Amino acid sequence: MSREQLLGPAEINRTIRRLAHEIVENNRGTENLILVGLLSRGYPLAQRLASAIKEFEGADVPVGRLDIGLYRDDLDRRTTAPVLRPSEMPADIDGATVVLVDDVLFTGRSIRAALDALLDFGRPARVRLATLVDRGHRELPIRPDFVGKNVPTASFQSVRVRLLETDGEDSVYVTGAEVAHA
Repeated sequence: MSREQLLGPAEINRTIRRLAHEIVENNRGTENLILVGLLSRGYPLAQRLASAIKEFEGADVPVGRLDIGLYRDDLDRRTTAPVLRPSEMPADIDGATVVLVDDVLFTGRSIRAALDALLDFGRPARVRLATLVDRGHRELPIRPDFVGKNVPTASFQSVRVRLLETDGEDSVYVTGAEVAHA
């Protein structure tokens, strides 16, 4: 099986800084902004986005974490129960702009589950989606607002994000029988 590195540490850091600027610009500042990372790799990405925003805006943006394990639409098809981790919201999300943060956007089903889970915490004024990698192949009408890198892939390929906080390195790989070159 072949593997091609799409992003290394420098590219990931540059992409996070760019996404942070786009989020602040879209929100017209940091007021009433909350970043919510999907567990497991969306959460450290949300923390990094908040750190980048702090660097250039001088403002602390609250960061929450969201476990979507019980909201998945494939629970009845799974042979093992999902591992549940605590979700935490750092502030009241009612009336806030919430940016959901995930590592890879594929079919859109994880984001659908995240929207259901998020609404258990309140009613945000608006919800935006930031993803490090958008690989296409949507099964639901979900579109990201902020994209680090669009990567055209074949459905049999995988995109693997590895982060220092969870995996000991920063990298993004495409794996599969044939790695398509974009």
